[in-house]
Amino acid sequence: MQNGTAYCGGDGPAQVDLEGRLTVELASVVSAARRRATRDGDRQVDTAHLLHGLLESDPAVRASFGNGPQVARLLGYLVQRSIGYGLQWHGTVEDSGAVPLVAEGVVPGWSPAAAAAMDGALDRAHARYATCADCLDLLAALVGDPDSRAVEVLRRASVDTALLAARLDGERAGRD
Repeated sequence: MQNGTAYCGGDGPAQVDLEGRLTVELASVVSAARRRATRDGDRQVDTAHLLHGLLESDPAVRASFGNGPQVARLLGYLVQRSIGYGLQWHGTVEDSGAVPLVAEGVVPGWSPAAAAAMDGALDRAHARYATCADCLDLLAALVGDPDSRAVEVLRRASVDTALLAARLDGERAGRD
């Protein structure tokens, strides 16, 4: 049986099993994002799928937004993705420019921006000498790409992404 969290990124074309590099919670987010992409008929997991999974799954992620109404507004936008808001994304590849869009650098099943965010989460975990990336690492990586779909959703929900990024950097300093 093949692992549902398989991921191919970084320097080589070989698949790397993420399970040993993600917390249980983040592996669950990745699985939820894959299911959501499939259910929505999307060809790839994108940053909005990852953001949706983070908000639904992790209390620390929700707490990083401060108050409840903002999280509810975000989830509302993300839920509308398949019935209204976000339909302009259907059938398109998310390429925020975070990584060059070339055939050999493409991660099967992931948009280039989502793959870059996952790499960023792993880099962030490595920078704090952690063995596994967690949900806050991925959220920080998503917020770090101003042209991603996740940041588009955040801005539409009136989230100050610069303030959120600073808050996440402060939380990382507290975990070091």
